[in-house]
Amino acid sequence: MKRIPRNIMLMNIMLTGILFTAGFSVLRAQTAKEIMARAEDLLQGKTSKGVYEMTVVTPEYTRHMKMEYWWDDINDRALIKTIAPKKEAGNKWLKIGNEMWNYLKTTETTIKIPPSMMLQSWNGSDFTNDDLARESDVSEDYTHSIIAEETLNGEDCWKIVSVPKADAAVVWGKLYTWVRKTDFLLSLTQYYDEKGQLVRYMVYSDFKTLDGRKIPAKWTMFNKMKEGHRTEFIIDSVDFDVDIPERIFSFRELERGN
Repeated sequence: MKRIPRNIMLMNIMLTGILFTAGFSVLRAQTAKEIMARAEDLLQGKTSKGVYEMTVVTPEYTRHMKMEYWWDDINDRALIKTIAPKKEAGNKWLKIGNEMWNYLKTTETTIKIPPSMMLQSWNGSDFTNDDLARESDVSEDYTHSIIAEETLNGEDCWKIVSVPKADAAVVWGKLYTWVRKTDFLLSLTQYYDEKGQLVRYMVYSDFKTLDGRKIPAKWTMFNKMKEGHRTEFIIDSVDFDVDIPERIFSFRELERGN
């Protein structure tokens, strides 16, 4: 039997290792995107409607609101309506794609949110108008990779880094997300700017079953740029994958005074 020279054997071993590593990296990248997509779907479903309470906490004041919402991930649309407190009841937001409109009941006026205001606070919270407008684009606008496996709040999690694609019109320079292995639910998301500074982070908690689906019923956004500022969302009720009438996402519905 003809012997293969030692240097050729070593080269073949090295080449095999390189190809295996490259293939493993691609597999991990694909898996990370699938994990993120599944986590997002569990939170929203293809469609959903529900009621949640939002509390904005600052060192100076605490502001509490109750809202009703309709969400259509398939067609990238959403309608949010304030139902309490009474003085703000009837204010609404309509999202279609990356565009948003705000209806103010007191003045009966509809305002389209211009690009210059997309980074402004949404409804006085620690979220921005851009957060709402681009809510369904995270899995597509970023490249995702699993960088670690860590334990967070007693749960084994994948730690995923999300880097914006070159042609994506996004705000964040990088996202870090912890997704629970047991149920693919989000546990923590960190938002970094283009300079690598942590700007804010979202903690998901109070995991419970609503409409037959386990989800985090409480979302808390902590603002690292403003000490003592945070925004809490508590989901009171939700129905997933429901039929939503087309009229819900119309300007007529937006400006309907109720």
